[in-house]
Amino acid sequence: MPASAPDPGTADPLALRGVVPPTVTAFDADGTVDHEATAAHAQFVVEGGASAVFPLGTNGEFALLTGDERRAVVETVAGAVGVPVIAGVGTASTRETVANARHAEATGVDGVVVVTPYYYPLDGDAAVGHYRAVADAVDIPVYIYHIPSKTGNELSLATLDRLAAVDGIAGVKDSSKDVPWLAQAVDAHPELTFLAGSDSLLFPGLEVGCAGLVSAVANVFPELVVALYDAYDAGEEDEARRLQSRVFDVRSALKRGPYMAGVKTALSLRDLDFDVGGLRAPLRTMNDDQRTALQADLRNLGLLE
Repeated sequence: MPASAPDPGTADPLALRGVVPPTVTAFDADGTVDHEATAAHAQFVVEGGASAVFPLGTNGEFALLTGDERRAVVETVAGAVGVPVIAGVGTASTRETVANARHAEATGVDGVVVVTPYYYPLDGDAAVGHYRAVADAVDIPVYIYHIPSKTGNELSLATLDRLAAVDGIAGVKDSSKDVPWLAQAVDAHPELTFLAGSDSLLFPGLEVGCAGLVSAVANVFPELVVALYDAYDAGEEDEARRLQSRVFDVRSALKRGPYMAGVKTALSLRDLDFDVGGLRAPLRTMNDDQRTALQADLRNLGLLE
């Protein structure tokens, strides 16, 4: 039998699978959130084949938004698309995360994504208490966002075992880039849906059991990442490997400039009817030379005319 994409976890009521872009938060010229363009970007990735959308992840610059701005972005994206919306609600504080999750649920999102609390060190007991408080507060599924390189807090496999037993925990978006950790987590918890959270590990993520791909490249070229997933799901592993190589090339091009500047710059280079603007300070946009180099790279890859 040819390989097909892994199934979602049995404890995931949304049965998330496929490509789930971490959509961007658009800003206008004076740095105010541009809700029309934020909605347009979410619609763009869905038109490109995304199975669900994830606003207020890293690409959504969630940590740079005020609480009111975050809530407004959730409302905007929830009303903009006809696919599941899993909204980022995590903060460093359990109290604020719970409030964000309740607001997101009231807004009508389908699930919430909770980044591991950051800045302060977190032991296993604190992690379990945090996620249990969120899961107890809402009736929609909760997805753990594991990104220790940004939060400073890594979840041990033993802690994940405890978290998996919490009612309401439906899955894990893993951006650790720790393949042995991910492979063991998937093996131990078929009840959870795992989402591969790095463009460097889309094909390997599928190989070890991830049902979905949360891809920054898919924010700009959703059709490319959807083609990778579809090829794998159809048992065309050689084609999926080839497309992973292409994603590597796009990822390298997007990383030419300051952190995260590539996605919004590349979107501005596509012939789209919306403009997501720049990044919020202290993040910086690409300078003219970097923008020109990115444009040349994407043209050489056949992704721009």
